[in-house]
Amino acid sequence: MPLSRTSFVCLPCRASCKQPHPARTRDGEVDRRVCPRCAGALIHVGAAFAAPPHRDTEGWRVLSVLLHAGVRFHRSCCGGPGYRPRTLREVRERMAYAERTGEPIARALVRPELP
Repeated sequence: MPLSRTSFVCLPCRASCKQPHPARTRDGEVDRRVCPRCAGALIHVGAAFAAPPHRDTEGWRVLSVLLHAGVRFHRSCCGGPGYRPRTLREVRERMAYAERTGEPIARALVRPELP
């Protein structure tokens, strides 16, 4: 059976790559992946990730906000990762909603519709 692969991104390079799932060491830590371009740390984003085009600066800014909030792109039982905002406007609306209601930012960012 082939090894399952998952996506990793390097935000400074705006690059994504697929690699085998990270393994845990004996200490319980996850092994760190290194960017092949800049030797910086790669961020594990999940198997259901589709990278924005390299020139799409807004898409990469949105992705940066999502990743720093702790949102990842793992597959669910129904197929995909669910809703993720694609524009800075959608991110701003959800961040304002989270601030107004006290809802955690990560939960507000993945909310498909705002009440």
